[in-house]
Amino acid sequence: MTSQPVLINGQWRTSTGTETFQAINPATRETLPEVFPVSPWSEVEEALVAAAAAFKIVRSFTGNRFADFLNAYAAEIELRIDDIVSAAHLETGYPVSPRLKDGEMVRTLDQLRQAANAARNCAWTVPTIDSATNIRSMLGPIGPVAVFGPNNFPLAFNSISGGDFAAAIAAGNPVIAKGHSAHPRTTQIFAEAAQHACETTGMPDGFVQLIYRTSHEDGAKLVSHPKLGASGYTGSRHAGLFLKEAADKSGTPIYLELSSINPVFILPGALEERLEEIVDEFTGSCLMGTGQFCTNPGLVVLPSGEKAEAFTTAVAEKFAAAPAGTLLGEGVERSLRAGIVAIQQTGAHVVTGNQPVDPSRCCHANTLLRATGKSFLENPTGHQAEAFGNASLMIVAESDEEMLAITEHLEGNLTGCIYSDTNGSDDVLYDQIAEELIQHVGRLLNDKMPTGVAVSPAMNHGGPYPATGHPGFTAVGIPASLRRFATLDCYDNVRENRLPPVLRNENPCEGLARDIDGKMTTGNVE
Repeated sequence: MTSQPVLINGQWRTSTGTETFQAINPATRETLPEVFPVSPWSEVEEALVAAAAAFKIVRSFTGNRFADFLNAYAAEIELRIDDIVSAAHLETGYPVSPRLKDGEMVRTLDQLRQAANAARNCAWTVPTIDSATNIRSMLGPIGPVAVFGPNNFPLAFNSISGGDFAAAIAAGNPVIAKGHSAHPRTTQIFAEAAQHACETTGMPDGFVQLIYRTSHEDGAKLVSHPKLGASGYTGSRHAGLFLKEAADKSGTPIYLELSSINPVFILPGALEERLEEIVDEFTGSCLMGTGQFCTNPGLVVLPSGEKAEAFTTAVAEKFAAAPAGTLLGEGVERSLRAGIVAIQQTGAHVVTGNQPVDPSRCCHANTLLRATGKSFLENPTGHQAEAFGNASLMIVAESDEEMLAITEHLEGNLTGCIYSDTNGSDDVLYDQIAEELIQHVGRLLNDKMPTGVAVSPAMNHGGPYPATGHPGFTAVGIPASLRRFATLDCYDNVRENRLPPVLRNENPCEGLARDIDGKMTTGNVE
């Protein structure tokens, strides 16, 4: 069978690779008909050369040019919505509505347009001017960016349409998208739209390129190549660290989102006050999307007693009654089972679930595990094994001191949540846990589950290792997400006519706040 073409240097062409792969429909376990190539290193290197050539051209473009591309791309996607969500439905098992068409697609388009606005208004560049020394600095594009998308968000985190892609483009960088093997056809349709947007907005060949798959070794060569400015990766910890090792050896920045169990602490007063409400919120959050969210609540800590028993029983009943959703593929199914086994080996026991339910599709029973606080503290690493999917672990602590000790032994996570009562009886314990928890998470929540990730300028979708590879950056939240794919450009005594417009004496953008002599102002240098 003929394999699908790759997008290299502005052209759709037959791959030179001899290896191929096909995606499966996880809802039926059937192999989908399209055949896709595994690109050899020579092809990857061609993409790097083309991206470097494109960067030399776009390096002088204003933010308006990148904004025009992103808006044109969003418009092209809208023309292909039905094709995109249909392909994603077949490749992931996610329902067309509301998950794909009404949820993730809306977010994808919003991200692209928010990124366009950021590119146009230039605030992300943080212009800084010291008029006394005539030293001026700003953030500028870093160079070609390789984006590795995950399996669980085929639209909003896709390597050629998601947040990393939008941020890299808005910052002025060409992108080499490395598609995910779970949804290649979805990615291909996005790439067709992106290439058409490149043509209509006058972007150079090689500005946006697509390869579907490489060997692990060639992936490592890609992220460490001297022509690459940076990489963005979302996926498993094992693969991400393999790429990080290669990138670190070369000194090339790589921004990783790896794994997170997103601990939820439920304090005694909250259990007394609204147990049933929290049961519903937790169950809905944990099982949403078959648990395949990076912010899925995989660890719950609660105080021992009658209320803890009632909470656990109620959650177990809801888990058992809810249908088991379809997992993204056979690899996710194997990984979920392995994660559950790893947690069991620490001494945790299964409250409900942990069994196959439908051999005709990729799935596993909704699974709730339980362990003691003492057991957790004896082996905190083992209890924090990630079971990515519709599973969670309850930790029952015998005292406030034990709850606090558990907090101190947490690994880095994207989120951490504390439920407390509204009358103040939990406040002392809340303060103690929150003070420690904030050091282990990128986002601290109160009285809400962590599953939602708003595309807000204030959002931090990041956190300490192993949630990410660097705690100071976010993958969601514009304009902050753009700054991952930037370099700090400094100009010392450079003549004004040679400076980038945002560093000249006259402010070129209405409303742009610049740091001039230590004060934020939208005015001009006096």
